Amino acid sequence: MKVILDQDKCVGSGQCVLVAPEVFDQRDEDGIAVLLDPDPPAGRHAETREAARLCPALAIELADS
Repeated sequence: MKVILDQDKCVGSGQCVLVAPEVFDQRDEDGIAVLLDPDPPAGRHAETREAARLCPALAIELADS
């Protein structure tokens, strides 16, 4: 799985960080999401898919790698 985060779309809701904290974080200054792991291991795919599903700005894209 390949994760693509569009920070220009991110609204800083933090849903991705709550669901997948090993894959996403937020910048302290503005809350915009930061991608920690663009190629998460299989054990984190479910939570990463959930993070993409919950993102209100549709800023997270997933692709098969």
